[in-house]
Amino acid sequence: MAWVLLAVTILLEVAGSICMKLSNGFAAFWPSVGVFVFYAAAFATLTIVLKTIELSIAYAIWAGAGTALIAAIGILAFGESTSSLKLASLALVVLGVIGLNLASQA
Repeated sequence: MAWVLLAVTILLEVAGSICMKLSNGFAAFWPSVGVFVFYAAAFATLTIVLKTIELSIAYAIWAGAGTALIAAIGILAFGESTSSLKLASLALVVLGVIGLNLASQA
């Protein structure tokens, strides 16, 4: 159940980041509200996850997966630039998260 909650936490953080982009510097009301609601929910859920999953693993997965998802959404939905270096760097983030997870299981 903790892993499902961690996935929910990641999605909440991603939703908060998307709202941040859409808020136009907090000029748009509802996306601005979404920033605070989604981030508050993400941190609350992460707190529950940390009862079961180690901090280093949970945070690495949360940050790494969130970063990768936001980068993909930025490229696909917001037309952000992409390059070989950007894609390789994202791959390294994902590999680092996998490595931390494997190290904790050893």
